[in-house]
Amino acid sequence: MQAAKCVFWLPTILTHLNKTIEATQKLIEQKVFAFAGNVGTPTSKAALPLLERHKIPAVGFFTGAGLLRPGKGDILNFRASYVQETKAVITKALQHGIPATGICAYVQNDAYGMAGVVGIRDALQEAKSDPNTLKTLDDIIAMEGDEPARNGKGPVGVYTRNTFIARDGYDSLKSWESLQNTRCQLVVTVGTYEAIARFIAYAHSNEEPWIFSAVSFTGADSFLKTLSQFNITDRVIMTQVVPLPDSDLPIVQEARQALGKDYGYVSQEGYIVGKLLLHGLRKLETDGKPLTRENFLATIKGQSFELNGFNMDFSNDNQGSDLVVMTTLSQEKWLTMPDSAWRGWIKPSNTKTN
Repeated sequence: MQAAKCVFWLPTILTHLNKTIEATQKLIEQKVFAFAGNVGTPTSKAALPLLERHKIPAVGFFTGAGLLRPGKGDILNFRASYVQETKAVITKALQHGIPATGICAYVQNDAYGMAGVVGIRDALQEAKSDPNTLKTLDDIIAMEGDEPARNGKGPVGVYTRNTFIARDGYDSLKSWESLQNTRCQLVVTVGTYEAIARFIAYAHSNEEPWIFSAVSFTGADSFLKTLSQFNITDRVIMTQVVPLPDSDLPIVQEARQALGKDYGYVSQEGYIVGKLLLHGLRKLETDGKPLTRENFLATIKGQSFELNGFNMDFSNDNQGSDLVVMTTLSQEKWLTMPDSAWRGWIKPSNTKTN
């Protein structure tokens, strides 16, 4: 197999969606073999129709959005979805005594944020939550257009992408508490590290006793650094979709050695996506099959295999891993979250509903 026959480009998130389309089109004209590791939900949404039209595989995009699950075109996801991440936290919260009325959200006002709200809605539906609350969440999710007015509609506060103003979203949650004679106890966040950290700091300045959770895309290392700048030291949960750094899996040890000082949760994900690409290419070489997109996809779609000890299962869908690990901020690092943390955070009086 000649390496020159296969070119992989790793375009990162761009400021404007029209630039995403322009850059994607330019790469397509250069006849690239596949796109891998693209970052973000809005940019993926802009690029995917072009990739579908030209039958170019989209591999391991750095987003857990539903528009790629299954999505249109040849899409191979590595990571668990945002729905799975938010649902995992809420399910645990409900099990440890937080009532459904205590689940709220602060999210980016776009498809990325709404993916998290879908996870909240699914978890609350399973818990047989109040039908009116579920209807409210459905209405918020269904709102269309750029920057729809989602604040003040339910247990959700939103902020505008690429901004850091937390007050409007915070006021939305306080309005919900007042109107429903309830209180938020777990605030599920879906956004960028700076925006979420500033929101948590703003809530802290108002002495809110809320527990906060963040999804993996928030970026563990940058999020941790920003929280530290605001002196936030506890009551923050972060879900991860890759094995923890202390895992004894060979792929984790390899990544740590290869990445050195650049190793982290995000770079670990990129390393796994790279291994996924190499798995397909090497399988073609071993089987003596021509390097075509169709043959490459066939080495992964419908298959189950290991990547240096890490299980990948594409037998039932286009997502290889369902792994969601909950970590908590402790001792200025992300540590595996024990059940005892919930018991320490939730006081008996907090579990009562009005």
